Amino acid sequence: QVQLVESGGGLVQAGGSLRLSCAADGRTFPYAMGWFRQAPGKEREFVGTMVWIGGDAYADSVKGRFTISRDNAKKTIDLQMNSLKPEDTAVYYCAASARGLGVPTVVSQYNYWGQGTQVTVSS
Repeated sequence: QVQLVESGGGLVQAGGSLRLSCAADGRTFPYAMGWFRQAPGKEREFVGTMVWIGGDAYADSVKGRFTISRDNAKKTIDLQMNSLKPEDTAVYYCAASARGLGVPTVVSQYNYWGQGTQVTVSS
């Protein structure tokens, strides 16, 4: 069992930056940890992920603006979001995949989810 605790988020103007953090608590070391987001009336979508043994992926919509970093000892990942746009407004969820192959990028490949944190970008 893995529990995920998120922090960060909030309100920022377009062009600004925010940083989200996610800590994994549990005996199992996740195969991968990543971020998804869900805007009102839309499906949850992939943002980015990092596989602990190596490899990462980002959605095309955030490439070059968002970066995931990790702290192995603390089992945390951060999502640095730069050049934010109003369309980035959503609830952001941290997710962990217990095991897998390759770089998981779809919701069904993740076993554990955080509670979500709101990110609002004003125009």
